[in-house]
Amino acid sequence: MRDTEKTIGGMIDKTTISIISSVDEEGFPNTKAMLPPRKREGIKHIYFTTNTSSMRVKQYTENPKACVYFFDQRFFKGAMLKGTMEVLQDNKSKQMIWKDGDEMYYPKGVTDPDYCVLKFTAHSGRYYSDFKSVNYEIE
Repeated sequence: MRDTEKTIGGMIDKTTISIISSVDEEGFPNTKAMLPPRKREGIKHIYFTTNTSSMRVKQYTENPKACVYFFDQRFFKGAMLKGTMEVLQDNKSKQMIWKDGDEMYYPKGVTDPDYCVLKFTAHSGRYYSDFKSVNYEIE
């Protein structure tokens, strides 16, 4: 499992696109491409930025079930992580992942009310490589 976590972590660090999924009010999955995560703690906790006014924030607030997917297109490898997504709006969390240039998306800066953090907590996953898939639990 350690090797798998290390491989997935490396994939996350190199990704230019993240795929996240939420559940809508009718119980259907909704999937969206996002910018890479801003921070990760192993593969257990992964942090993204988004607009507070977004459809995703509403969906995660109502139903925190989530899925994220990362892939290496060159070597045709992928990792799906299942878990929950929290919407964080506290100043400490917002400061933690803020980067210079974010004003382009959030003109009022780190205190912009339309800026928030999505914190994904993984519980399990599935990794695909070399024509094989492996399921695993994340502690």
